[in-house]
Amino acid sequence: MTHYDLAIIGSGSGNSIVDEAFADRKVAILEKGTFGGTCLNVGCIPTKMFVYPADLAAEVTHARDLGVDLRLEGVRWREIRDRIFRRIDPISVAGRSYRADRQEHVTLYEGHARFTGDRTIDTGTGATITADQVVLAAGSRAVVPEIEGLDTVEHHTSDTIMRIDDVPGRIAIIGGGFVAAEFAHIFGSFGSEVTLVNRSEALLRAEDADVSHRFTELAQRRWDVRLDTTTEKVEAYDGGIRLHLRTDGATSVLDVDTLLVATGRTSNADGLDLHRTGVEVDATGLVVVDEHQRTTARGIWALGDISNRYQLKHVSNQEARVVRHNLLHPDDLIRADRDVVPSAVFTSPQVASVGITEEEARERGVRYVTARRAYGDTAYGWAMEDHASFAKVLVDPDTGLLLGAHILGAQASNLIQPLIQAMSFGQTAADVARGQYWIHPALSEVVENVLLGTAEAAPSPSTRG
Repeated sequence: MTHYDLAIIGSGSGNSIVDEAFADRKVAILEKGTFGGTCLNVGCIPTKMFVYPADLAAEVTHARDLGVDLRLEGVRWREIRDRIFRRIDPISVAGRSYRADRQEHVTLYEGHARFTGDRTIDTGTGATITADQVVLAAGSRAVVPEIEGLDTVEHHTSDTIMRIDDVPGRIAIIGGGFVAAEFAHIFGSFGSEVTLVNRSEALLRAEDADVSHRFTELAQRRWDVRLDTTTEKVEAYDGGIRLHLRTDGATSVLDVDTLLVATGRTSNADGLDLHRTGVEVDATGLVVVDEHQRTTARGIWALGDISNRYQLKHVSNQEARVVRHNLLHPDDLIRADRDVVPSAVFTSPQVASVGITEEEARERGVRYVTARRAYGDTAYGWAMEDHASFAKVLVDPDTGLLLGAHILGAQASNLIQPLIQAMSFGQTAADVARGQYWIHPALSEVVENVLLGTAEAAPSPSTRG
């Protein structure tokens, strides 16, 4: 049985821990899937590489409203797909080769790791190892719900849909979260007839209600959106896949060529036999960690999707930096900062958020003022003829500090950055609005305007003391 100073389960953000500072340590990396993790191979990077050409294709429709006659002559799906994966796949291969072939102090085990005891791991390759320190960074996987007949038909998750050979003529997407919204935009822009089947009454329900409701309205103009609808059965039929749906007690049938299941992701903690280690797992399946990323078992750490609810690469990377420091400096531990965690949905229109929603503020009894400003109230918004997009902020009426920010519209993922910075560094809404120049007539003026709007707002009646 080989002993290591450090064993890392997962080759996504966990892989970034091992740098030159660990050159004098014997390290094992264990990976059961494709080297490089979710973001590189099936998540953030390839999806956004599909989103960008989808954005270009979608502009054809909007251009007509501005007096520009454009025509989409076609989408070369295989060319787009192959360009993307010709870029991504070699990075995964090179990363694997670097660890497996070029670093003498690192051993790569390619198998399904499971614990057999305290920091004792069956690598899934026929070898069992032990380690002084173990990092759980095994990520998450796509959730596949129990639907009658689903296992009898060919269906996809976000892990496989990007590798298909052709744009489907008709695609059904089960789900209403960020994965569903992004792929609806991709395939809808490339010419598919998209049907979103969502069991709740709105899309993107994790967002602020104003954002969720507006996005749902806009989605209903682009795609066939079935709200409050469950999929009771799936079956193959001559020519495709048939979904049996139920909406408010009424049943219907939907025939499509391709089925994408986009109902979320879940932690891979349940596949590691953690009950043999003393590592606590909560009711949602996440590994429990403290502020330093330590689990409840001595010498075992965790980071990323296996232990946090965010499922965001920038959070996983930050946690990896914390674990790296704490492994190297056990007497000077640092904490993971999750006070200001932003997110974005790269659909159309984009959605970005940070901090609490208005609904969360009410539930917690937090005092706040809120302001909302439309893109169309700025000069650049006029140029875009954007009558739907907006920015919204929540501010503490006593301190002037931002509590949350939510943007729906073009470049939302970039426009929200000064608000993230303000929350991170304790800048007030007034300081951000008036303490700097805002380029006129740039779209960023919508952020300036919404911050200025908080000075005119009264505290929410539900939070006045």
